Amino acid sequence: MNQYFKLFDLSQNVDYRTEVLAGLTVALALIPEAVAFAMIAGLSPLTGLYAAFTIGLITSIFGGRPGMISGATGAVAVVITALAKTHGVEYIFATVVLAGLIQILAGLLRLGKFIRLVPHPVMFGFVNGLAIIIFLSQLDQFKAPDSTGTLQWLTGAPLLLMLGLVLLTMLIIWGLPKLTRTVPSSLVAILVVASIVIGLGIETKTVGDIASIQGGFPPFHLPAVPLSLEMLEIIFPYALIMAGVGLIESLLTLNLIDEITETRGQGNKECVAQGAANVVTGFFSGMGGCAMIGQSLINVSSGSRARLSGIVAAVMLLVFIMFGSGLIEQLPMAALTGVMIMVSIGTFEWASFKMIGKMPAADVLAGILVAVITVLLHNLALAVLVGVIISALVFAWEQAKRIRARKFMDEKGVKHYQIMGPLFFGSVTAFNEKFDVLGDPDEIIIDFQESRVADMSGIEALNRITERYQKVGKKLHLKHLSPDCLRLIKNAEKVVDVNIIEDPTYKLAVDTY
Repeated sequence: MNQYFKLFDLSQNVDYRTEVLAGLTVALALIPEAVAFAMIAGLSPLTGLYAAFTIGLITSIFGGRPGMISGATGAVAVVITALAKTHGVEYIFATVVLAGLIQILAGLLRLGKFIRLVPHPVMFGFVNGLAIIIFLSQLDQFKAPDSTGTLQWLTGAPLLLMLGLVLLTMLIIWGLPKLTRTVPSSLVAILVVASIVIGLGIETKTVGDIASIQGGFPPFHLPAVPLSLEMLEIIFPYALIMAGVGLIESLLTLNLIDEITETRGQGNKECVAQGAANVVTGFFSGMGGCAMIGQSLINVSSGSRARLSGIVAAVMLLVFIMFGSGLIEQLPMAALTGVMIMVSIGTFEWASFKMIGKMPAADVLAGILVAVITVLLHNLALAVLVGVIISALVFAWEQAKRIRARKFMDEKGVKHYQIMGPLFFGSVTAFNEKFDVLGDPDEIIIDFQESRVADMSGIEALNRITERYQKVGKKLHLKHLSPDCLRLIKNAEKVVDVNIIEDPTYKLAVDTY
């Protein structure tokens, strides 16, 4: 349990200026994201901003991945949209609290380790899908509502102005690091473009045009829902999906930051921190959330490697809400759009294109399918699950083809089948085809020294082949079964009947019936 309470690595060399500036950059980029995600869910903008503050602060202090940013996210917003429409915001708060408790339980049960089962092609698909989502979400900034309220593409001077400001932002972010890295290029880009727009009085869309961010400290609020089994039946499915989506996105983001920084985070600790953050935000009028890949990449690309930047980002976000809303609402959306487009470009794994034709076709298919599902459905959990299932089935198929049998007759007239490769549900058919029941002699030995019985399907295959030989009056023995295989067979001894030559030390062989 010590890992959950060790908050800071005091031996880490922290660049305080870089951390503070990175945190300020992230805080500015968090505002439009949090507001947009809250509005997607049909909630007040402040519910997204409060979630960004509470979740960001708690995970930055207690989380398992320094430098990772958490807050209100689109993945969570999509999950709770239907519940918000049918039952209102109070049920959302209760759902967020329950989802947090589920995440804490997952962390304490050390389920975070299962993220290792996500194959690399699925990670490619996940990252590429998110990069496309981040890019597509910025296209709305190039639209404006018409007289009916329908969004239409900008044309003429407004479009050229928006494009110019976005391209200027992107140019600064791309070019400044070639000159100096003393300050985050994203922060400089936002400040330069904002200064031009405010100083010259240029008419363009600002943060204030989306929604007001003015508010106070997040108020403590117990969800006003009836404490009943009926209420639990309503919120539990949403809470379970929210917890799963949140943990999958958070752990995959953790893995991505691990690769970029060449360090290793603590998945189970992050699960507990995410859960605690959601429990708290549910009691402080927040919509819930998880790790934010875009903001995390902004943070890391700005040079942050410690917890301080996340803490600064959360605190500065609260300062903006309480005291600086008037100034922040003047920031041009073009600057923040440029930052997020550069994030999407940096997030996309362009190297994955080079791997097409070099990687196995199944891996390429899995990666593309995960990306497509992520983009079309915005359901990260489903996308990753589909990718893992496809990869697992391909792996099972490949392993099923690896089972072999070396056959020979000894001087006593006993026929030996030396099995090579795993015996499991996928290889059972190929295993059964290896034997010539009618043509074999009266005594047969199947040697598993180079094989392993992996599951109940394998055990049933042994039972069936034994029955086939018994029907024709022949005796079958199994030899060199590993201890875990013997344990499986012993547990299933009421439903299977096989003869085993016990040979744990390979010195003495006897028949047991």
